[in-house]
Amino acid sequence: MKKIRVAFLLFVYNKTQKLYRTYFKKKKRQWQFNEKQLLEFHKDSLGRKLGEFYKRHGFTMIPKMENHDVHHLITGCGTNFEDEIAMQFLLLGNGKMNAHLLAAIGLGIVILPEYYQLYLKSYQKGRNMRAFHHVDFEALLWQNFDHIKDFFQQNITQVSH
Repeated sequence: MKKIRVAFLLFVYNKTQKLYRTYFKKKKRQWQFNEKQLLEFHKDSLGRKLGEFYKRHGFTMIPKMENHDVHHLITGCGTNFEDEIAMQFLLLGNGKMNAHLLAAIGLGIVILPEYYQLYLKSYQKGRNMRAFHHVDFEALLWQNFDHIKDFFQQNITQVSH
């Protein structure tokens, strides 16, 4: 039964993704890098980690959706459907709000209610993180990935002199 519910969500996603990019991301521009170029960044950089993410999962970059893939990296959220919905809850907790996000959350609760606890934990995690939903991560591709991740997860390292 879960297979049918996930297939329905996938159908809805495929039908709405282009509309989302057209109407919610119309002011955003596509990144100037591709998956291969990301793999050429320094090994500890955000760019390299993102390139490795694409390669590991067999994904290609979707224009204007690149930041979403960085969100997976800095939050540790997986890429299966319940994790994608959990990511939307995390983003809501982080302060993001739009109709597409609310629709995904609504569908997630109705179609995959058995993950409700995961969704609540993700929402709380988003509330506890520094706001990142609005950050243009393309400008940070050269930066150390662990430093970026720690910053947004509010992991502060004590420095002793």
